[in-house]
Amino acid sequence: MTHAMLKGSNVPLDTVAVRAVLRWTPGPEVPDVDASALLLGPGGRVRSDEDFVFYNQPRHPSGLVRRLPKKRDSKGLTDTVEADLGALDASVDRVVIAASSDGGTFRSVSDLRILLYDAAPGPEREPLALFSVTAETGEETAVICGELYRRGDGWKFRAVGQGYPTGLVGLATDFGISVDEDAEDGLDGQDGQDGLEGQRGPGGRQDGLGGRQDAQEGPREAQEGATAAVSSPASPDLDLTLVHAPVPPQPATPPPVPDRAPAYGYPQPPLNAPVPAYGYPQPVTAPEQNPSPEFRMPPMGPQFVRS
Repeated sequence: MTHAMLKGSNVPLDTVAVRAVLRWTPGPEVPDVDASALLLGPGGRVRSDEDFVFYNQPRHPSGLVRRLPKKRDSKGLTDTVEADLGALDASVDRVVIAASSDGGTFRSVSDLRILLYDAAPGPEREPLALFSVTAETGEETAVICGELYRRGDGWKFRAVGQGYPTGLVGLATDFGISVDEDAEDGLDGQDGQDGLEGQRGPGGRQDGLGGRQDAQEGPREAQEGATAAVSSPASPDLDLTLVHAPVPPQPATPPPVPDRAPAYGYPQPPLNAPVPAYGYPQPVTAPEQNPSPEFRMPPMGPQFVRS
């Protein structure tokens, strides 16, 4: 039996292996939608950036929460997150399931809904719960669709529907994810997002959390081993490389510096000698002699002796 849920309602889960499927109707003016998950501690924040599962980090290091490739079925496009709740570390209190739009706001997304399935092996079953997500203001570019949370020894699912006009960057930073400020500032306001949902290139977009790796639909390339980078270039086609000029070798010991600069074109006297007057050789200065007090100058002129 499928529980049709209203915003704020919750339902207990009889299974600990769940599959959360986002489904919407694509179209020419409809932005693409990406599913993501955040593993939160009791304080309502991630324990590290590794607790953010999204298109550039599709698998949690534990392997217990993972994002699957997008699919197209008869009812539209789907993006899926699977979680093995029973094996999660006890420090994980909640798993938030979110959606972000690329190329527009959720005002243009038709029939967005989250369906919760039992992910245990076996034939496909009916959804455990279904919640239709509607835009509150029409300006949302990210929305928390629902959350899986502990209750006693079991788990429950709550329909949330809380929107963010600041895109996946605003949502992620609210839960403690580190986002590169330079990347966020450089891509601010592009494609209706603040920093994360940035420039689009062939087959995807570039953003402040590492850049989208895939096209709108089909299997993602390089999902395994991708990391949640916290910086990206402002343009995917621009490669900036710093080239440093070679530095000439420096002598190990610099030559001694004289106390004063040499006069141009002349040999230099010793450093302790008096500074010469400009342009003339200097007389040798004899030691100063003081005449004896008994010394008398002879009379001037010829001397005559009377005979």
